[in-house]
Amino acid sequence: MIAAWLIAAMLAVLAAIAFGGRTADSMTAPGLDSQRAAELIERAGTGQEGMTAQVVVTPLDGAATFFDDDDGARTALTRLQTEVKRLPHVLGTSDPAGALDAGGDTAVRGGLVSADGRIAVVRVQYPDQSRLSAEDLDALVELGDRLRPELPLRIEMGGNLFYAFSDPDGGVSELIGLLAAAAILFLAFGSLVAAALPIGMAVFGLTIGVATMTVLAGVTDVPTFAPVLGSMVGLGVGIDYALFVLARHREYLARGLDPDEAAGRAVATAGRPVVFAGGVVVVSILGLAVANVPFMTVGGLAVSIVVLTMVLASVTLLPAFLGAAGPRLARAGRIGRALQTGKPGRLARRRDTVAGAAHAAGWRRWIGHVSRHPVLYAIGAAGLLLTATLPVLGLRVGLPDDGSLPHSRTERRAYDLVAEGFGPGTNGPLVIAADPTGDPGVLDRLVGAVAADPGIASVAPTHIDRATGIATLVVFPTTSPQDKATADTIARLRTGVLPTAIGHGPARAHVGGAAASLSDVGQRTSQRLPVLVAAVLAMSFLLLMLVFRSILVPLKAVLLNLLSIGASYGIMVAVFQWGWGSALIGLEATVPIVSFIPMFLFAILFGLSMDYEVFLLSRVREEYLRTGDNGTAIVEGVSGTARIITSAALIMVAVFLSFAVAEDPSTKMFGLGLATAIFIDATVVRMVLVPATMTLLGRTNWWLPKWLDRMLPRGPVGTDDTDPESTGEAPRPRLVDR
Repeated sequence: MIAAWLIAAMLAVLAAIAFGGRTADSMTAPGLDSQRAAELIERAGTGQEGMTAQVVVTPLDGAATFFDDDDGARTALTRLQTEVKRLPHVLGTSDPAGALDAGGDTAVRGGLVSADGRIAVVRVQYPDQSRLSAEDLDALVELGDRLRPELPLRIEMGGNLFYAFSDPDGGVSELIGLLAAAAILFLAFGSLVAAALPIGMAVFGLTIGVATMTVLAGVTDVPTFAPVLGSMVGLGVGIDYALFVLARHREYLARGLDPDEAAGRAVATAGRPVVFAGGVVVVSILGLAVANVPFMTVGGLAVSIVVLTMVLASVTLLPAFLGAAGPRLARAGRIGRALQTGKPGRLARRRDTVAGAAHAAGWRRWIGHVSRHPVLYAIGAAGLLLTATLPVLGLRVGLPDDGSLPHSRTERRAYDLVAEGFGPGTNGPLVIAADPTGDPGVLDRLVGAVAADPGIASVAPTHIDRATGIATLVVFPTTSPQDKATADTIARLRTGVLPTAIGHGPARAHVGGAAASLSDVGQRTSQRLPVLVAAVLAMSFLLLMLVFRSILVPLKAVLLNLLSIGASYGIMVAVFQWGWGSALIGLEATVPIVSFIPMFLFAILFGLSMDYEVFLLSRVREEYLRTGDNGTAIVEGVSGTARIITSAALIMVAVFLSFAVAEDPSTKMFGLGLATAIFIDATVVRMVLVPATMTLLGRTNWWLPKWLDRMLPRGPVGTDDTDPESTGEAPRPRLVDR
């Protein structure tokens, strides 16, 4: 089996090298107004439907300007522009040097040179993204690196070419996450061998998953965040799932079973909830297709591939590792023995006769304390989570622009130079595409109406395609691309300015450009989020009802999961929009929440929370069926799984937080959002709210109408040794569900 996985990994890597592609972002979706604008521009063939970049320069000599060529700044600018124009696939560039030769006023009016003559912009036009690759970005960056030592200019670069083809910054974060997980596993098991096996399995799974994602990128546009998010989620769930199986395997070894038999039984018991939980994660993420945004659908598919690979590795590769390790895994340090006492089974229940009983007794005392004061803890914990959720009321979606990147990035420095010389809106121009068919005077009315809008700083000269008659207007807002006022300006143009100027004639006009596309995608995801939430909630409720034969347990689980996810959303708003503690994760400026992240987080987190839900409630239900006492079942069930859940959650939190220190704000949001939600779920929800609410509900926790019980299929997914043959214990009488 190990050899088969090694061959599969090698083949996946070779396929990625031979057939793989580079990730690329395409923020478009069918039916959006910005998409209609792009289609009109493409029909006109003006070239403005393609990708753009900008090279921003300023003289190194602080006293020099481009108005006076005595210092050679203008000559250097001419050479730079000529070199850029020679790059592959470049359709053309703006001509600030030529405009300066015609007169400084001409260059300033054209938006090519700042009013003080200190900053010039060379705008580079490329064809559409389908005809480009990351090599085009590399060629532009390499040109800048070559010319910087030769020219008396400070050269910075930006534009949507960088956004589409820049590499995600996940490599260092992955390494930090792996090291943190290895440290936690060693502390948990007290054994280097036991700590190495989950890490080794996760590396295998991540290699195959990311390589497969790369092959997918050769077929379609895989968004740049997909490898980072796939690595983040893949490492978390892979090590988590391996931890569940490994802990069960070590328990069987402690009972005296030989390694092969122990590995088989570990997969037969802990492997079932792993497959179930992993399947729910995959289905939840694939539910992103309801957004009808292609890049989100493909991104969800790519992340699902990594999760599915980790599930397969947990039930095939990990058992092979366990068999190869042999009896060495039975030897554990003090912390490892303490972890074993938190596992279900006879050894865990006989707390006075097993090693580490004091640790298990501590969890038992805590859960018993919560169960004796359920109203106090239920109200307190729910109030805490609701308070953390309150900032969601101020949630503003958008996409952080280059102004939110660290100063070490050339895109950020180019952004600052453009904003300084031409105003913040120049970093996010809007492109209005108009078809004046049947109304030749409409263009003059459009230009006048758009220029008069308070959110527009300037309007570039209109370009009209002679063959089609389609006109394009490049307009510059007064505010930055990520500013809420820019989204308001776009909405005002569409709902008021353009319809008024066009009237009831046959002409039509649409607002496009990168800023408009991002705004449209944000609105689309916000509109479709309730659909995804309803679908995932319904699916989770039905699955949990099938597993636990209850109405109230699944309903409670769904509501508590909503609380933990809502609290994580609120904390994200407080950090990224309000700036609370943002310096701790290296965020240099407040930013809106990336439009697609709330939907992605909900799909991923609801799937991950099912992992702990199934593991914990299966143990509680087993105790209830064994004893018939709800209070005993809650105390024994929750305390019996507390250490494994908190250990697994600690690993996930460490992996996710390692991504919160990445440079890109989107990666920071994914890392902090996932880490916060998992931490809340494994502590406040599982260790406080679950025992408190289940105590309040009493025996009605397991109520299920008889007619519904007859309709539901049998065969629940358990996480405990309920099979007498599996546990080696004598069968116990069980209560009949009422």
